[in-house]
Amino acid sequence: MRRSQLIPILVGVAVSCSLALGQGKKKNGGEGGDATKGQEVFQQCGVCHNADSTEKKMGPGLKGLFQKDKMANDKKPTEANVRAKIDEGGNGMPAYKDMLSDEEKNNVVAYLKTL
Repeated sequence: MRRSQLIPILVGVAVSCSLALGQGKKKNGGEGGDATKGQEVFQQCGVCHNADSTEKKMGPGLKGLFQKDKMANDKKPTEANVRAKIDEGGNGMPAYKDMLSDEEKNNVVAYLKTL
């Protein structure tokens, strides 16, 4: 194969790889989870939490959670603190530590970041 033929092929492969990696980041909404899958898992959370408003149901509304200064437990809404709240529950919220897999929790956190 000639060099002039090989260069366009290599450029095409490089562009394809770059696009695939870029799409993965957009879909995931973060490094640790898939927001689309997290929305599916969140359906069970939606019984007690609003996703589309800050209005309280049984639990606080979660729209804009990661833009807030603090959560209902007065902690900063970091990935670690939100994950800890999901794991431990409290104030009427059940602990999901053993009910959701680590992947499901990562997906829910990724979804919450999109609200």
